Amino acid sequence: MPLTIYNTLSRQKEEFKPLHEGYVGMYVCGPTVYSDSHIGHGKSYVSFDVIVRYLRHLGNKVLYIQNITDVGHLLDDGEDRMLKQSRINKVHPMQVAETITRSYFEDMDALNVTRPDISPRASGHIIEQIEIVKKLLANGHAYEVNGSVYFDVRKFKNYGKLSGRTIDDMKEGTRVELKSEKRNPEDFALWKKAEPEHIMRWQSPWGEGFPGWHIECSAMSMKYLGETFDIHGGGLDNQFPHHECEIAQSESATGKPFVKYWIHNNLVTVNGQKMSKSLGNFVTLKDIFKKFDPAVIRFFILQSHYRSTLDFSEQALEASKTGFAKLQNTVRRLHEAIDFAKRSSSFGPFERDLKPFRNEFIDAMNDDFNTPKAIAVLFDLVSKVNDWLMPGMLPTESTLREIENFFDEFGSQILGLPLRGSSTVVSGSGSAEAGLMTLIIEVRKEIRKQKLWGLSDKIRDSVKALGIVLEDTKDGTTWKKE
Repeated sequence: MPLTIYNTLSRQKEEFKPLHEGYVGMYVCGPTVYSDSHIGHGKSYVSFDVIVRYLRHLGNKVLYIQNITDVGHLLDDGEDRMLKQSRINKVHPMQVAETITRSYFEDMDALNVTRPDISPRASGHIIEQIEIVKKLLANGHAYEVNGSVYFDVRKFKNYGKLSGRTIDDMKEGTRVELKSEKRNPEDFALWKKAEPEHIMRWQSPWGEGFPGWHIECSAMSMKYLGETFDIHGGGLDNQFPHHECEIAQSESATGKPFVKYWIHNNLVTVNGQKMSKSLGNFVTLKDIFKKFDPAVIRFFILQSHYRSTLDFSEQALEASKTGFAKLQNTVRRLHEAIDFAKRSSSFGPFERDLKPFRNEFIDAMNDDFNTPKAIAVLFDLVSKVNDWLMPGMLPTESTLREIENFFDEFGSQILGLPLRGSSTVVSGSGSAEAGLMTLIIEVRKEIRKQKLWGLSDKIRDSVKALGIVLEDTKDGTTWKKE
C-alpha cells in the first residue's frame, strides 16, 4: 500500500504525493524557549522525527525546518512569555532564550531526535515578518491602529477551514491585548507596539514594536520552503488559533494555497489528568531522565500513535523499560550467535524468510505512521528469534545477518531505537565483558540443572554487587547493567 497521511485540513487519510516527486518540504512548530522541555515536547518531536526518518527511508530528500520561538508568544494578558521569564530569572530575555535553546537540543539529542536541517529563530527573521505585514496592509487584509497592526479575519472567507470553527462562535484569541483597538474581537495581532518598558523591540514602518506569534511561522516557513509546501506539523493545541491564523495571513499575502498536508500530534496526560504546573503534575524531560534511560522514553512514546493521547506515569514507563530490555536483549543474543556462527560449523540447518515481517512493518508505517503496529512487528520477530536461538534451532549465518539488518533498518534507523545497546543493556557483542557474562550464564545454567540453588543464588548476588543484573526468563537468562 502507498503511504497515507491523515490530513487535518481534509479530515481524512490521503495518499501522500509531494508537490515535487522525491522532494519533501516540511515545517514543524518548534518550542517557545522560556522553560525546560517537558514530556509533551518529547512526544511531539519524537513523533515528527519518525515521520522525517520514514520519508527519507522511502527515498525522499526532506528539508526539515523547525523554528525556535524567542519573541512574540503572548500570554492571555498580552505579555510576552520571554519577557515574563526574564523578569523571574532577572536576566535579559535573550539570555533565557539561549539557555533554554541549548537545554532543548540537549534533551532532543538524548532522545535520539534528528536535528532539523534549519532551526530559524523568530528574532532573526523580523524583516521577513515585516514584509508580510506590509503586503497584508497593502491588499486590505490588515489595518494599523496606534502603532499596532491587526489581521482582519472577516476579510478571509475561509477562516476556520482547518479547525472547523466559524467566526461567530470564536472567542477572542488568547494572545492579543487591547481588544478595544480591534475592529472585530476575533482579529489577531500581526505587529504590536512596544511599550516603554518592553525590552525586545525593533524598528518598523509603524514605529518600534515586535511581531505577533502567528506571523513568525508564516515568514520562516515560506522563506525556506516556498509559498506553498508539503507538510506543516505541530501539536493539536496549535491547530487553533495558531495554525488557523497562519493559513489566513499566508494565503491572503500570496494568493496561493499555503500547505498541502497538515499533521497534528495529540497531547500528553499524566495519570489520566491534563499536565499542568498548577496541578503539580508538570514533568520535565530532565527530571524523567534521572529515573529512566532516554531510550526507554522514546520507546514509550512510540508505543502510542502520534494522533492518540499519551498517558504518562511511572508505572507505564516501567512496563516500557521491561519491553525495551527484551528487544535489546534479543538483539544482543543475536549478535552473540553471529559471533559464534563465525567460529562454528554447527550453524546452518535452515533459512528463514523475513519478507512477511518486512511487509507488515512497511504496511504499518504506510498507514499514517502507525508506530505501535510497527513495534508489534518487532516483537513478533523477537519471539521467533528467541525460538530460533534455542539449542537445536540453528539458523544459517546469512539468516542471522538478515535478521540483524532488519533490526538495524527498521528498529534503529526508522524508529530511532538504540537496539544495539544503551545504558539499559550492555552493548558490544564479542567484547571480553560480553564473553565473560555468557560464560557465567552457561556455568550457572549447569549449576541450576544440578539443583545447586544456593550456589546459583550466590553467583547472581555476586555479579549484582558488581553492577550487573541476571534475569531468569522463560527464554533463558539475560544480563544487563544495573
